[in-house]
Amino acid sequence: MRSSAPLLRVRDLTLTHVDAAFPSPREVNLDIHPGEVVLLLGPSGSGKSTFTLALNGLIPHALPTSMSGTVEAGGLDTTTTPTAMLSTRVSMVFQDPDAQIVTGSVYDEVAFGPENLLLPVAEVHRRSEEALRRVGLWDRRADNPDRLSGGGRQRLAIACALALGSPLIVLDEPTANLDTQGIDDVYAALADVVAEGDRAILLVEHNLDAAMELVTRTIVLDRTGRVAFDGPAAEIIRAHTDELIEMGVWLPAATLAARRLEADGIRLDPLPVTPEQLAEALGTVQMHAQSTDAGRNAPESTDIRTFARQVHPGDAGEGDSIVRARGLTVRRHRTEILHGIDLDIPTGSLTAIVGANGAGKTTLIQALAGVVPPPRHQVVVDGLDAGSASPRDLAARIGFAFQNPEHQFIAHTVFDELAHGLRLRHTPDAEVAERVHEMLERFGLEAKTDVHPFLLSGGEKRRLSVGTALIARPRVLALDEPTFGQDRARASEMLTLLESLRESGTTIVLVTHDLQLVADHTTHTVVLAEGRVHAAGSTGDLFRDEALFADAGLRLPALHRMLPPALRGRIRET
Repeated sequence: MRSSAPLLRVRDLTLTHVDAAFPSPREVNLDIHPGEVVLLLGPSGSGKSTFTLALNGLIPHALPTSMSGTVEAGGLDTTTTPTAMLSTRVSMVFQDPDAQIVTGSVYDEVAFGPENLLLPVAEVHRRSEEALRRVGLWDRRADNPDRLSGGGRQRLAIACALALGSPLIVLDEPTANLDTQGIDDVYAALADVVAEGDRAILLVEHNLDAAMELVTRTIVLDRTGRVAFDGPAAEIIRAHTDELIEMGVWLPAATLAARRLEADGIRLDPLPVTPEQLAEALGTVQMHAQSTDAGRNAPESTDIRTFARQVHPGDAGEGDSIVRARGLTVRRHRTEILHGIDLDIPTGSLTAIVGANGAGKTTLIQALAGVVPPPRHQVVVDGLDAGSASPRDLAARIGFAFQNPEHQFIAHTVFDELAHGLRLRHTPDAEVAERVHEMLERFGLEAKTDVHPFLLSGGEKRRLSVGTALIARPRVLALDEPTFGQDRARASEMLTLLESLRESGTTIVLVTHDLQLVADHTTHTVVLAEGRVHAAGSTGDLFRDEALFADAGLRLPALHRMLPPALRGRIRET
């Protein structure tokens, strides 16, 4: 029996957004105690982010949401306690860090919370410095947060939560915009917090490879928003793998890889949940196969060796360039972000732009798409000078989806958001309706036709943003973090869609931090470092050189590092 009182007590919690047809989540019951690291999983739309907003009183105090049931944070009823007081019990890191940054310097942002708690100046400084050092931002304490990359702002938001010193820290997709070093920094900081023994963490996360070493418990919401499973993380994943895959929630890459092996006749028991466990299990299978074959001369059966020879066929060949940059130089706030970029995006490729936080990835893809207007004659898209073309002409050649979907929403309903670009081109109403409904069905948004885009879940917003970029049927599609906020099933569907678009002639360019996605799905990769092209070429060729990525501040995916080369191309997400 636990001797400590829970930091969080939730009883029969049901939440329904204004204009929503159904509640999500619903009838949730749980306690969180000191020392726990709880991973909250569930498909997109199951109510994970909505649930977190009820833990510090933003629901019902600030957001138009119907609530039944009770939430107690540190013994305080969230419906009757002011949000400011609840922040001393629960610290929040939102899915979009820009939603909580309010001051003009990195240091002031972290100090803002402790100052409002009326702490002594020395204590405010101690907490602020400690939090910024934990996330690797102390050297940038004087910078305006706007100067930070998306990943830098994410780490800043985490530092703010750490500085408050609240017993419970709630983080919604904390590593989605971070490079490998940033992920390591965040989880090292969280591990230090948990080691103190009197605090707990609730984590909404899809990068389970990073999280599995830290989490102690997993709670899974099903598609209706109800708690489907609750227990030790590894036990839940191993015991309910089929149900979790059916739900479409994220699973560790090692677990998915093991299931792929199982489909080819290689069974690993127990099912691995970390890359280290997968590598160890494969070594055991190999040793067993060698021992079995040593005493007989039978033909080789389906074992690790025959499996390893079924290598992925490789990358698409080089072709003409549909997007070309020559000497591309972009400045922001008098600071030069990109320095003389020379780059060719092959026609019909699926090209990833990768790099450490602050390398210039988002600036580059925005310049290629004309969102940040490049200087004249430095970027050509499908024969059109992106620096002098009108937005309408450029949008007909290249569609763009922002890293933060809300930055591009302008209409009051999902239908009108999708229809807007077509109406600007004076597309007949019948064709507009046909193409909009096609997109609604393709991205699972049929039930959201009349909903305001800002009331969608994070995953639904992302799908809508991609749909708005696709609906004009451009020859090039540029996407900034297209799988951010998606559940595993929707992310897989989107990647399948992108691959099918490429096969039908659309060139895809995307920015991502997910190098496993790059290894599994892209034909070409561009590695940026400090605003310059560090390397560019076929994905298969680049991924053979681990030092190339290390020199750019990146680390290859754990599976890629743990497994022998013959298996890397064969173990792909099912």
